[in-house]
Amino acid sequence: MKKKKIPVFNSENAENDFWEKTDSTDYIDWGESRKVNFPNLKPSVKAISIRLTESMINDLKILSNKNDIPYQSLMKIFLQEKIQEAKFKNLIGK
Repeated sequence: MKKKKIPVFNSENAENDFWEKTDSTDYIDWGESRKVNFPNLKPSVKAISIRLTESMINDLKILSNKNDIPYQSLMKIFLQEKIQEAKFKNLIGK
């Protein structure tokens, strides 16, 4: 079966929107794919400001100290875990 041509996108957001709503198998023959490795690729990060209570910060610092990890790294771990949990619940709830 002939695959559709992938459109040209004006922005990364436009491309992301397209692939979120589109079945990629109409455009890509995944049977021809191969595994690749990008060892030096690092995710882009964006600095944000967040207001937390002093007691929450103190609790994070205590937990991070017990686990020998910087408290901001621990916050990212906690956030990622909750995000994954919420995504999983939304998938199951449908």
